[in-house]
Amino acid sequence: MCDIENVVENDSINPNDISRYKKREQAFILSFETLFSDDTDVDELADNTVDSNDVHLSDYAIMCAKGILVNAEEIDALISSNLKSGWKLSRISKVSLAVMRLAIFEMLYVEDVPVSVSINEAVELAKKYSVPDDSSFVNGVLGAVAKTINE
Repeated sequence: MCDIENVVENDSINPNDISRYKKREQAFILSFETLFSDDTDVDELADNTVDSNDVHLSDYAIMCAKGILVNAEEIDALISSNLKSGWKLSRISKVSLAVMRLAIFEMLYVEDVPVSVSINEAVELAKKYSVPDDSSFVNGVLGAVAKTINE
């Protein structure tokens, strides 16, 4: 489903000179990939991407993916506490979970990204990589998380 080759740049382009959206998309894909292993090393995933696709990932994408792993417990607690009654974290699709983790990481730890931008970009990623209803779900949960953070 997630083809990192379509969102990373080739050797002729500095991966840090791409748009913030592309960097965020790379971070989402790295974060998504970490959901499939208990022993995931982001640097190893990034190296594998470079080796297998002859592409490079931005420093921002790697920083976000690492930050999400380090802060996953706090991020997941925010998601869980803002789910509607009857919903559990385990019920959320891996795509939606990875998208929301990235947005919440940005809300909490990336000062130069406005909360509204994190939410909008997360909704766009959900539209691109998930089923149609997931973007509304992601928007609702992230809106609730943003209110919680701002309290």
